[in-house]
Amino acid sequence: MTKDLPAAASKIANEYPEIWKAYAALGKTASDAGPLDQRTRRLVKLGLVIGIGSEGAVHSHVRRALAEGISADEIKHAALLAIPTTGFPRAVAALSWIEDLTGKN
Repeated sequence: MTKDLPAAASKIANEYPEIWKAYAALGKTASDAGPLDQRTRRLVKLGLVIGIGSEGAVHSHVRRALAEGISADEIKHAALLAIPTTGFPRAVAALSWIEDLTGKN
């Protein structure tokens, strides 16, 4: 259940399995609650974690996006879209985190 999780999340999932189960169920329920397709949901989630400035979450969503067939250019575009909303420094940081996994251009 936790083999694909980052170490900190895996630790919580193992120590508090009922909390992790409820958290995972909430994520699935929220995902299934509307008309957005998986690709759009992934890009929205990427935008959200860029907005909060979470390097680990950006890495996680970039890995998932790549695995789901979303291109590196599309992922980078999500970071560029963050510039007017979250500011240039946060978007640049997100681009560097994205490039950790997609390579530099």
